[in-house]
Amino acid sequence: MEQHEVDPTSTDPSQWPVGRLLSAAARRVERDWDAHLAGWDLSHASQPPLVHLARGPLSQRELAARCGVTEQTMSKVVARLERTGYASRAPHTDDRRRHVISITDDGRRALAAASDRALADALVTRGLTPEQAEQLRTLLAVVAQPDPATGLA
Repeated sequence: MEQHEVDPTSTDPSQWPVGRLLSAAARRVERDWDAHLAGWDLSHASQPPLVHLARGPLSQRELAARCGVTEQTMSKVVARLERTGYASRAPHTDDRRRHVISITDDGRRALAAASDRALADALVTRGLTPEQAEQLRTLLAVVAQPDPATGLA
């Protein structure tokens, strides 16, 4: 691969390495996405657990593993989801030391409303042509594939 002289202090995104571009884009998208999700008292951290819980109840450990975060972090997220009425916690039927977390009906409604693909795509692809937006989706789907070693995206 050919090396190009690049000014690491450049403010021109076309000069940045791909990792910096993705990081900057992720921060912008996260800010916009969080502003969107705030309408349902959700955030980029609280929506993925609802997605997993919509498939069925999970322990906090299982939920943390599926979201790729620590149990301590998930504990805070679940506490917030409980306060908003989007999730409930109940004792595990076989192990009293564990709890099972479930999505509530309000949580399902909020997840459905907040997950509107057209609106979400519009937030991320502003300024792109439809062709560019589809190309971005295709490339990001490749980049976001789970790591075979860990199973995490």
